[in-house]
Amino acid sequence: MKYLVVLNPSAAKGSALKNKPKIEKLLEKYLSDYSLIVSARPGDPTILAREAAEKDYDVVVAVGGDGTSNEIINGLMASKLEGKKIPKLAVIPAGRGNDFAASMGIPAEFEDAVKAITTGKTRTIDVGQVFGGNYPQGKFFGNGIGIGFDTIVGFEAAKLPGFLSGIPGYLIAAIKTIFLYFKAPTLRVKIDNDTFEQQCLIISVMNGWRMGTSFKMTPLSKPDDGLFSLMIVEQVSRIGAIKLMGKIMAGTQEGHPSIKMPLTGSIEITALKGSLPVHADGETICEKGDSLYAKIFTKQIDLIVGG
Repeated sequence: MKYLVVLNPSAAKGSALKNKPKIEKLLEKYLSDYSLIVSARPGDPTILAREAAEKDYDVVVAVGGDGTSNEIINGLMASKLEGKKIPKLAVIPAGRGNDFAASMGIPAEFEDAVKAITTGKTRTIDVGQVFGGNYPQGKFFGNGIGIGFDTIVGFEAAKLPGFLSGIPGYLIAAIKTIFLYFKAPTLRVKIDNDTFEQQCLIISVMNGWRMGTSFKMTPLSKPDDGLFSLMIVEQVSRIGAIKLMGKIMAGTQEGHPSIKMPLTGSIEITALKGSLPVHADGETICEKGDSLYAKIFTKQIDLIVGG
């Protein structure tokens, strides 16, 4: 097997680069034929993934967080839509949140993740594509889209110092966001079998199940069923939002009167009052958008998973 390993030096605010020697030792121990490239700038992992398809690599390994995996997914999907055979995808989680890896069943520890790559056990996952904001031409995603409250949480978490990463950082950002982003926009939401208008504090469009390190947006989501799992939260009070945070962290929010959790193959959202802050896999789509559309591509990428 021939592996291209792409390490994002900016992942986890530089922590991924600091861990490079440790990761290299594991690669030397477990993988026989690999090339390691440290990406130089944003966008490079996408280019390298496309080159991997052209150079007949068997596996592209993303070393970083959700953004690194997202860039490589975009490169692989671009090549696939051109009719090219694409490598398998593997991930060594080295970012802040690592929600994509967790959602897909990839081990969190470096050595366990590298050992999983050697087993070659794969799962063919769906891939979403979102259109809107900074990406009118579309951007692919593997884990999910966040609209509203959780996007602002991500923006605020990114401002925190490096020692406040992971769960503590996201919780601090979430509490802060309760006071920053209280007035939910009024949206028109069109899914496969329904159209409705309401104030929406959060809309999560999920292929995976987790965001923000510890929030189980859609605990029953399956990344290979050809459908997005949605979590739609209507306007609630600040106290109500704090209570809901606990339920979402526990994954027990389904059935709450302020929450809808339908399945759909596509979703179209229009802001009737207010605007849309949106991210996909933690990457900013827009800060104040007015509309977006997302659709799912069924069983697109062979992902190497644990166990």
